[in-house]
Amino acid sequence: MPAGLAPGAAFTWHSESGEPAPARLSPVDDRLKADTALKRVRNGEFLLYTGDFHNAKQLLGALGRRLSRPSNARSPLEAFRAERRARQLEHETLARIVVALDGAYKLGLSRAPDVAQACREVWGEPEAATTVVPLKQLLGMLGAAEWRRKGLAVPGLNGLLHPYYGVYLPTRTDYVELLLSLPDVKGKRVFDVGTGTGVLSFLLLQRGAASASATDCDSRAVACAKENAERLGLAKRFQVTEADLFPEGKADLVVCNPPWIPEPPKNRVDRAVFDEDNRFLLRFLEGLPGALTPGGEGLLILSDLAVLLGLRPPGWLEEQFTRCGLTVKWARSTPARHSKAKDTSDPLHAARSREVTTLYCLVPSSP
Repeated sequence: MPAGLAPGAAFTWHSESGEPAPARLSPVDDRLKADTALKRVRNGEFLLYTGDFHNAKQLLGALGRRLSRPSNARSPLEAFRAERRARQLEHETLARIVVALDGAYKLGLSRAPDVAQACREVWGEPEAATTVVPLKQLLGMLGAAEWRRKGLAVPGLNGLLHPYYGVYLPTRTDYVELLLSLPDVKGKRVFDVGTGTGVLSFLLLQRGAASASATDCDSRAVACAKENAERLGLAKRFQVTEADLFPEGKADLVVCNPPWIPEPPKNRVDRAVFDEDNRFLLRFLEGLPGALTPGGEGLLILSDLAVLLGLRPPGWLEEQFTRCGLTVKWARSTPARHSKAKDTSDPLHAARSREVTTLYCLVPSSP
């Protein structure tokens, strides 16, 4: 079989969504038509592409265009549910077009780029003679590797941020700009809960915070934040650990930009956006008073999109503040300026065009 995979040969399988490895791979090449491919993957086949790399990408695009998109929803919530189902179907369909890499992570398709470095950055050194991965996922890894190589400019950050694959990319700048509106932070000890790339910690450190202790539940995010701190010359004042919520001890400022949609995540990347039943948010609010020094403040940055979609009732967040013994000292808001807020073809445009992100300064309520 081409692409270095003999029939029945063992292989290592990589999937960000945790799907089990295919029991059988069906080799296909450039002769495969999109309509035929769609029928075969809908019947449960995994198609191992062995032809030309650019033709394989074109096949993915053609399959995506053949999948129906939701329309005529009667409410924002109905539109959201339909869009999530469509996205999941798209993922499940396109993930069945797979490619094989050899023991050095070489992609054996004609006109294929060098993917070895991108693979090593995500998976480490090869551990098997053959690795099989969905082509769409591999393309995402290649794009992330380019972002990591070039770096990303963030408003207010002195230096570039170098994101990792699978770590939330801070291309939405509204929440970053809200943090820049803070009054003096000089000399303060900071906790950064759910740090991701570490960008919020770095902004505060560059504005004079004494130290930042960050946490994230994802090992890639921990490695990403650590590397970025070193690149920015902040490693001596920044530490990051793999943990579920707060670092040990107390801080003068506790900052958190949690997932803002209270729905189950479908894959690893989803966890930065989706928080099932508000579990992370509620545990953060419940634990915040105990993580603050006397006179300390919590900084919660949260979009109201969940309210606009009907996933949270109006006033729910304020009720949780009260329940958790917190008072809003002040709040600052900004309308969403990301591309989807302006895209009228987006099924969720009616809600996204009205989205507002707010920075809440929270303090323990007086006894």
